[in-house]
Amino acid sequence: MAAICVFCASSRTLDQRWLDLAAETGAELARRGHTLVSGGGCVGMMGAVTDGARAAGGRTVGVIPQVLVDLEVADLAADELLVTDGMASRKTLMIEKSDAFITLPGGLGTLDELFEVWTTATLALHGKPMVLVDADGFYRPLLDWLRTLADRRFLKPAGLDLLLVADTVPAALDLLTPHLT
Repeated sequence: MAAICVFCASSRTLDQRWLDLAAETGAELARRGHTLVSGGGCVGMMGAVTDGARAAGGRTVGVIPQVLVDLEVADLAADELLVTDGMASRKTLMIEKSDAFITLPGGLGTLDELFEVWTTATLALHGKPMVLVDADGFYRPLLDWLRTLADRRFLKPAGLDLLLVADTVPAALDLLTPHLT
């Protein structure tokens, strides 16, 4: 099947519901036969998504910069762990290794990854599908703001349409499925 990259938080201080959402995402990817591509960390939601995938028999690929390996937060149990020289090369390799992208709730790093993938898609540097999981309305304020960008012509409507949005993980995967070859 496909290699699906999941962007999500790596914070160690999150509510359990977000860790559960990540674990559910990894498990659902594995149940559907997909490979998980992640940021290669073993903490927070990033650790939970890989644990969920492995618990359901899935394959995991982690992409992590050396500086985070040095901080001992690397997912050493990954089926494949790719170490990069920095954060920018990490994002580039994650894009190359993935057929599609799911963004779960997260902070600055998650948004950075989402916007990198989305921006490169609007520039037609790739045609890989992206879906944002708006669990419990987490991203609703951001989505409202993005719509105002389109209304004010800072973002073309076609660019806005590239980002698919779902409320649940199964719905997110259902949105991606028709786009996967």
